[in-house]
Amino acid sequence: MAETGILTGQYVRIEQAVASVGDRILAQLIDWGVVYSYLTMAIWIEVKLKIDDPWVVIITLLIWLFYTPFMELMNQGQTLGKKLMKMRVVKADGSRPSLGAYIMRWMLFLVDGPLTSFMGLIPMIMTKSNQRLGDLAAGTVVVKLQNYKKIQVSLDEYDYLAKNYTPRYVQAADLSLEQIEIIRRTLVQAKESPIDAKLAQLSEKVQQKLNISHAETTDEQFLRRIVRDYQYYAIEEI
Repeated sequence: MAETGILTGQYVRIEQAVASVGDRILAQLIDWGVVYSYLTMAIWIEVKLKIDDPWVVIITLLIWLFYTPFMELMNQGQTLGKKLMKMRVVKADGSRPSLGAYIMRWMLFLVDGPLTSFMGLIPMIMTKSNQRLGDLAAGTVVVKLQNYKKIQVSLDEYDYLAKNYTPRYVQAADLSLEQIEIIRRTLVQAKESPIDAKLAQLSEKVQQKLNISHAETTDEQFLRRIVRDYQYYAIEEI
């Protein structure tokens, strides 16, 4: 089975199994079954109730059309088919894809899918990470879900590994590894010498980027919480 390397916030590499071509085809067939069942039922209800409002028709078609990117965005990279097949869309570095990445994958399915006799199967078979053209363009990989709670690591490796740890900032998952590295380096410097102004400046930038306000006593505590929450979602949610 193919694997892809994912780096956690502590730069420990986890080899994550890439979803097989067969699994991805089955997930797609399930999703097609879901969307066409929905469309059939919606049309039947509209005919049965004699609904002729054009807005109802438009909304029905929009739900059918945008099912995949909407589900992936709202359900952490999973459609119903992917959920049943225990798969998820992630960025190549293991982080959560952006809205633009989901849209890119969805748009290029027109090239990868049935309109071109499933030409996307060719790059999926030829690439190491089983990526179709949409994945290559968006920088995403479809991976199999694994139970990372069974991975044995030392408590020193992961700051968040405390009993019943509860993350506070889900937005921390949207940070990149490079941004987490900057925060970690700054926190290391803070241990060696007082840099309150730099911590305050970095804290403000993080809050602006994630559109949040921190509830910690100090900027240093907030930044440490962000790193721990990032680690939590990088390991527990992927």
